[in-house]
Amino acid sequence: MVASPRILVVDDDAVAADLLREVLTKEGYRVQTATQGSEAIQMATRIPFDMVITDLKMPDVGGLEVVRAFRQKSPQTIMIVITAFGSFETAIEAIQNGAYDYISKPFKIEDIKVTVQRALNQQRLIRENLFLPTDTAEDLPLETVIGNSPKMLEIYKLVARVARTDTTVLIQGESGTGKELIARAIHSHSHRAEKPYVAVNCAALPEGLLETELFGHTKGAFTGAWTNKKGLFLEAEGGTCFLDEIGDITPSLQAKLLRVLQEHEVRPVGGTETIRIDVRILAATNKDLETLVKAGRFREDAFYRLHVVTINLPPLRDHPEDIPLLANHFIKTACQHAKKSVSRISKEAMEILTHYHWPGNIRQLENVIERAVTLTTNNVLMPSDISEDLYSKEAVHPPSSSEALLTLEEMKRRYVEQILNQTGGNQSKAAEVLGINRKTLYRLSKHREQKSGGS
Repeated sequence: MVASPRILVVDDDAVAADLLREVLTKEGYRVQTATQGSEAIQMATRIPFDMVITDLKMPDVGGLEVVRAFRQKSPQTIMIVITAFGSFETAIEAIQNGAYDYISKPFKIEDIKVTVQRALNQQRLIRENLFLPTDTAEDLPLETVIGNSPKMLEIYKLVARVARTDTTVLIQGESGTGKELIARAIHSHSHRAEKPYVAVNCAALPEGLLETELFGHTKGAFTGAWTNKKGLFLEAEGGTCFLDEIGDITPSLQAKLLRVLQEHEVRPVGGTETIRIDVRILAATNKDLETLVKAGRFREDAFYRLHVVTINLPPLRDHPEDIPLLANHFIKTACQHAKKSVSRISKEAMEILTHYHWPGNIRQLENVIERAVTLTTNNVLMPSDISEDLYSKEAVHPPSSSEALLTLEEMKRRYVEQILNQTGGNQSKAAEVLGINRKTLYRLSKHREQKSGGS
């Protein structure tokens, strides 16, 4: 017979500690209490606790120190912190130091039960090796997220870690950086992978429609509501709900979302009763939510609930070393869709791609490659196959203090000159190497001569 989980409750308020002990004991857990943080830390190496629930503010040793001590001495123990209203920043720090979740005072007994059960179920799954065994990039499939740069490898490790939990995750990054790909990777590597994954773009719908999409509505809630409608939160039951562009929702909806994040329950539009849900929330934004909070455009309490774990995706210009890997992957994908047989991208075309600044990030790169594969008549992508919109623009990364970067026009001129020199001025051979016709080569050569004459 498997022993019931052992839980330690740490709170300098003996009445609160006894209440939690009574509630959790009735749920079948073995519960001990400690009224001092120092006492709890001493117990860390003596008793193998499955979980510790600790208050954050205690007179001798605070809950944050308790979390750190257990993460060091007993890393397998699940840590949950209890915080008073207004102490969200400390709670977030506790999460960053390894706590599984936090519960706000005053709390509901039902919330305690649900959080404890969810955390222990997760611990059991981890012990049964249902999650990623290591924190390496290779554990994530190429089809979801791509890149071997140090920046992306760190993100993959973080994705692997947060996938093992039910913690709310905020994914931040410019448009086109792959925020939804990261959200899907988190879901597909979680214990919720076989359950629904539901995504909604919060910026694409007006407030009234977005509310009914998320929360559903009852029959007769408004004109045209002929039947009951189940919202996306309920459709995602047991799984994951991804809220894209969360920074665009109104303060009114932010308040309703806070209830979902804090109480794990929803109330359909026009409804009178709340419905408990078991859904993991992932959110993404291309805005700086902290700035919106300071400007009074985003609720602080909602921000802290979303900001438990944050994944910041870098713009493509900050990890250009990933462009070849991304480009080749997009070539394969585009070939499948277009039924083409492009084998690779030429060195010269790749040089153009890696020196471009990519304001649209990975999505723009994918579109450029797809267009090139669709329109090319070659089996190797050449500079001439690259989108004219991209080809004609000035390159590239913002100039650094150590080097002056060339524009794409200048790079193109120099490359044409190099090929002409290599072919002894034979324009037919040069055009063949460049993958362009002689008319285009003549135009480029003439432009090069004009630039030389005018300099």
